[in-house]
Amino acid sequence: MSSHISNVRPAPDQVLVDIADYVLNYKIDSSEAYDTARNCLMDTLGCGLEALSYPACTKLMGPIVPGTVVPNGAKVPGTQFQLDPIQAAFNIGAMIRWLDFNDTWLAAEWGHPSDNLGGILATADWISRTRVAQGKAPLTVKDVLTGMIKAHEIQGVLALENSFNRVGLDHVILVKVASTAVVTGLLGGTKDEIINAVSNAWVDGQSLRTYRHTPNTGSRKSWAAGDATSRAVRLALMAMKGEMGYPSALTAKTWGFYDVSFKGQPFKFQRPYGSYVMEQVLFKISFPAEFHAQTAVECALTLHLQIGERINSLDKIAQIEKIVITTHESAIRIIDKTGPLANPADRDHCIQYMSAIGLLKGNLTAADYEDDVANDARVDALRAKMQCVEKAEYTKDYLDPEKRSIANAIQVFFKDGTKSDNIAVEYPIGHRRRRGEGIPELVKKFKINLARRFPAKQQAAILAVCENQKTLEATPVHEFVNLFEI
Repeated sequence: MSSHISNVRPAPDQVLVDIADYVLNYKIDSSEAYDTARNCLMDTLGCGLEALSYPACTKLMGPIVPGTVVPNGAKVPGTQFQLDPIQAAFNIGAMIRWLDFNDTWLAAEWGHPSDNLGGILATADWISRTRVAQGKAPLTVKDVLTGMIKAHEIQGVLALENSFNRVGLDHVILVKVASTAVVTGLLGGTKDEIINAVSNAWVDGQSLRTYRHTPNTGSRKSWAAGDATSRAVRLALMAMKGEMGYPSALTAKTWGFYDVSFKGQPFKFQRPYGSYVMEQVLFKISFPAEFHAQTAVECALTLHLQIGERINSLDKIAQIEKIVITTHESAIRIIDKTGPLANPADRDHCIQYMSAIGLLKGNLTAADYEDDVANDARVDALRAKMQCVEKAEYTKDYLDPEKRSIANAIQVFFKDGTKSDNIAVEYPIGHRRRRGEGIPELVKKFKINLARRFPAKQQAAILAVCENQKTLEATPVHEFVNLFEI
């Protein structure tokens, strides 16, 4: 019996077409977007430089086959590696994300749009070195900034109304899709080639969130984005060689992404692609902490100054009745954890752990997730006193596109009937509403990270370029990357 299934190849899904049209045709005319992208570039590379201090990160870096030499290969900032653009994208992407300290986007889906820099910078560097070797003009850093703005926008707009985590998929799917589109554009891809490449990104089997959640939280969450952005470069290069795409990758009945992975529901869109996401992006300036807890840590630091002397020993902690963390739904769903924490990746996704460190130390650094700090008995003693409570208003404002708050509050109650102030912070220092306060701290963070890897003269040369918008935008990509060579 005939199945009556048509074998006529359909027109490409509109989602694919819209992404390709945006990459090829949309002109970014927002000075705020370019200025924010410049700051984002500094901050993102700085996060990667800090990660190079951690052997768990550096053991994964370098070529797949030791000793591999790649003519005109892309350089990995802060190292001596020069690699093919696929592996360079993995290296850069992994170091960027390792310490959970780069930018963040929070919506129906969350994520870290600067993860896309791995594929964008590696590809742009490789293209530039190849062009120069052929006597042609290289790309400039403005091309990189434009790519960043567009990758942020694709990832962020898809995330506004579509929750991939609710179907068990990790947000790095959006890194792969955004990087694939932008990198294919950097390579000179046509509209059809971008559509083909992006369709393959959707057809790929997608990463599960297993490695982000109890009881399996682990270090893959630190290299998953590097894996995604490097896969994007691979798919883009294949499309540029004429590899076919799959026009109904999303909508095909039974076999498309919607039916297989999204409960049959099509994507929803709140707004067209522009430069909104880069302008609104959240910077992690003060703490290498999962973003839903950033304001909680700010609250904890304030309380440390007020009541630190009352909670700095096990005997004193025993006099606490409870510690109430008032928060929003997303924080409860992903970082509200009780019980043992197995490793640093587990700890930096636990709001109680991060708050406890802030209460005890008046600070939170990447080193505070290591075993020697976690083994301090006071940390778990404080965690045991904590309870997370959702406040409906916080959840509502978190989802409001005009507010995009990430609110938390902490209050400590003692057995003698006294209590601390209820310290609440709605907007973290990295929020757009606090740019004036935040950007000087972002630059300070970048300077600290430069000093981890480079001598003073090299630090000064990097800063001179990065702090001047026109100079940075005009700098050839390969010359910019050379500034970060060890």
